[in-house]
Formats: sequence, C-alpha cells, structure tokens
Amino acid sequence: MERPVVYNEDCVSGALARLSDASVDLIVTDPPYGIEGDRLHRHYNRNERFVVDGYVEIPRAEYPQFSRAWIAQAERVLRPGGQIYVVSGYTNLYDVLGALRSTSLREINHLIWKFNFGVYTSKKFVSSHYHILYFAKPGGSRTFNLQARYALDHGSSDGGSMNYRDREDVWLINREYKPGRTKNKNELPHALIKKMLAYSSNPGDLVCDFFTGGGSTGVVAVGLNRRFIGFELSKAAYRSARARIEAAVPGSMLEAPPLPHVVKNRGKTWTAAEVRRLRERYRDLHARGGTQAAIVRELCEEFERGAWAIRKRLRELGG
Repeated sequence: MERPVVYNEDCVSGALARLSDASVDLIVTDPPYGIEGDRLHRHYNRNERFVVDGYVEIPRAEYPQFSRAWIAQAERVLRPGGQIYVVSGYTNLYDVLGALRSTSLREINHLIWKFNFGVYTSKKFVSSHYHILYFAKPGGSRTFNLQARYALDHGSSDGGSMNYRDREDVWLINREYKPGRTKNKNELPHALIKKMLAYSSNPGDLVCDFFTGGGSTGVVAVGLNRRFIGFELSKAAYRSARARIEAAVPGSMLEAPPLPHVVKNRGKTWTAAEVRRLRERYRDLHARGGTQAAIVRELCEEFERGAWAIRKRLRELGG
C-alpha cells in the first residue's frame, strides 16, 4: 500500500476485510464519544454551517459492546510492538479503558490533552481537556523516538529542557481555529497528531485511523511520509476526508529536529580546577545582571556540559 486509502465502511467489518493480522504499526483514532453528536459544538465557538453533516454517534447503552468490538480489531491488526492512541472524553472513559484492558495491549501512558474553548458551565468547573490512552501490543520492538522533536540537551528560555517538557504527560495544544472552512464535528488539530506520529512511528510505517472523521490523521500521516489506511462510516465525512487526504503533499510536514548542544563532558567527573572556574564564572556572569537561564546556557557552552549538570553543581556551590 503506497497511496493513502479511506474506506466508507464500518471499522470492524472493514478491518476484518482489509487488514491482515499484525499489519499496522500505529493506530491514532478518535471514536464517537457517545454524548449526542449534535451537542459537540459546545466545546468551542464556531459557525455550525461549515461543519460536515452526518456525524455517526453511538447510543450510550451500546457503547461498552461497541468499544470492545473495535478495540479487539485494533489488537488483532497491530504488529507486536505496534501502538495505539485513543482520544476519549470523560463520559465513556470507563468503557474505553475497560475494553483496552481486556486485551493483551499494555498501557504505556494515560495522557491529558488540555485545549482552549472548553465547555461553558455556570454551576461546575469548565471541562477543557480530553484523555489520550496510549497502549502498545507486547511481543515486539516498540517505536519511541526519544529525540523526535527536541534533542536531549535542547534548552528552553528559562534554562529547562524542551525535550523533558515535551514528553510530560499533559499536552497543552489548542484546537485549530478554521473560520469559514469546512471541518468535521470533532476535528483533532494537526499539532496533536503530529506529536503522536513523531514519537511513535517512522517514515514508511502504516498508520491507521478506525474513525477517520475529517481526515486529519491521514493528512498528517501523508505529510510525514507515513502510509495510511482509514475507515469512516458517514458518507459525507468520508467524501470530505478522502478529498483532504488525497490533496495532502507527501513529506510536506517533515521537519529536521533541532541539533543537540555539544556536550563533550557528559558524565565526566568534575575536577577541582573546573569547580573553581565554574564558581568564578558564575559570580562574574551573575554580577553582570544576567538571568539565571541565560547564565546556565552560557556555562553549558563554556564547560561543554548539559544544563542539568551545571545546575546541580551550582546548587552544591550555593549558586
């Protein structure tokens, strides 16, 4: 499969017909939430006339069986070591988690996606997050590209590690604002999908979305030079998604990760002379009025050590 493909089919019967066992590297999907699809617009302010009709919702009473059925197929088609990200609201989270935990899939992380435009409330706290359930199939090598987005020693403006922060389990990613443009009822932002694919897949891998919706996963997969297969039951959503995915430019979203800082002395024991020089240089830079973050960055370059090593030594010196 070289070209991306979307089928206007139910994902369970579609997967049985189209996907062999252990054939998929990564699944990223956003199943119906079982909360009345016509009310999803309350999550953010938008003009509903630009939203694709035909959102297929699942009755609450059917949700447990629905979850078990499609997740069983996800388990089957994932290769050993393959991974799945499931975006879920709170209402039926118990059913989705129960279905995942009834399989052989192993939980890696329970992530929180924090976004803007939460559901307005007047008598309780505003809901402005979704859950992302990150599981993997045992028995094979699991792809996790540690430096997919930031090098280990890529510093932030306040002296912290961008790599560390990017891998925290709460993701602050806003929804995409698309005024006057066609969109799906509950469309995931490209930035969210790019993060999942960057860490958990490689170019050429097969990415699958059981609930393609507006096609965002397919668009990002193509943009990152991954192969893609998806299923979408709604005819209107299928037509919109297929057009978007076929128009996507292969490789157009690829970005070179930042180059690491030179850290020649990583893990080396500090000599007494280095410690004395570090104390002197810190006092000199501090006297000039530089911020702590700027001081640490300069010391990293000068001593060819990572930010964590510099800060630890400074704490020991009382700096």
